[in-house]
Amino acid sequence: MIKKPGLADKATDQRNNPNAVVFAGDGEPQIPQSVVARITGLLRSDKLQPDTYSIGGSVEILESRIAQELGMEAAIWMPTGTLANQIALRHHCGTKSRIVLQEQSHIYHDEGDALVKLSGLNAIPLAYGRPYFSVNELRQALKEATSGRVLNHVGAVSIESPVRRQAGQVVPWNEMQSITKLCHDQGIPVHLDAARLYMMSAATGINVKKYASLFDSVYVSLYKYFGAPFGAILAGPHQFIENMFHDRRMFGGGLPSSYLSAALALEGMNGFPDRFDESFNKAKALFKIINKLPDIEIRKFQNGSNIFELLLTKNINTDQLINNLLNFDIVIPETKNDWPVPLIHINTTILRKPNSEIAKAFSNAIRESIEPA
Repeated sequence: MIKKPGLADKATDQRNNPNAVVFAGDGEPQIPQSVVARITGLLRSDKLQPDTYSIGGSVEILESRIAQELGMEAAIWMPTGTLANQIALRHHCGTKSRIVLQEQSHIYHDEGDALVKLSGLNAIPLAYGRPYFSVNELRQALKEATSGRVLNHVGAVSIESPVRRQAGQVVPWNEMQSITKLCHDQGIPVHLDAARLYMMSAATGINVKKYASLFDSVYVSLYKYFGAPFGAILAGPHQFIENMFHDRRMFGGGLPSSYLSAALALEGMNGFPDRFDESFNKAKALFKIINKLPDIEIRKFQNGSNIFELLLTKNINTDQLINNLLNFDIVIPETKNDWPVPLIHINTTILRKPNSEIAKAFSNAIRESIEPA
């Protein structure tokens, strides 16, 4: 018996459709055909420069470019963001054992207690179930670290922004300034886990260099929207980055050939700010149109980035709406356990269709998704 394709299978097919608007993820879906075509183009234009165990070649060109764009003295390529975060905090702390971070952060929830298992560092989580902690909460945590019977100085503070587990909400600029000033006044280095830094910059209007200027180190992802299959960049002062490749290799991250990923990221960075600005402006205009339709609202978070809530009245069957939109080459991710309503992600696939066509698709899909009385 042949199994009929379900909603998930249909959505996967549409994600790989080069004409589909995919309201899921931060970047355009990368399929084998498009990746091979991009690599072929890079080869023809002599933009593939081999490295030696992630040193030199296209990797070095990428490191220099991002360091310059962030206003940092140096940068180093890492195979994953997890490794970038771990090595950064390990270096910052030295002999001090405490790290303050958000309870909802990737480092605390999704890196397998690597801080304590691999580096003997103790994570102090703040802001349970919230995107960020306040400067007053941090001040209290710093006080507690030095008021016990045994002193346990904080070696570093980590801030993730946007926060993936909180639907991409960002740490407000004023709070970020206050937190980093307190840390620097007390001689505590601050790390920015900003996998989506360039996208956050487009959403808030704050330049990436301005964000980076507050921090002692910054991590940026290369695969989320630059089109690389993997990779990350960790940037900071020369003294901080110098010889860090030894630690990278110690943790198994000195890959023998990283230039393909680096070259793809370099290509993906070209024109990205302008494309994402255009995507955001188009989304704002589109949502105004959609929000005039019955039974639906696309709502922005107060401190949101590129993720919006899709709110439907009880008159609409959510699964049916998602399925109907797939028929119009529009992908909406299904509701997940970590968020109560569907989330719409803005990325550059929104540029594939005119707003009038997308809005008409929503209108038709809503009409066909009304629950029977």
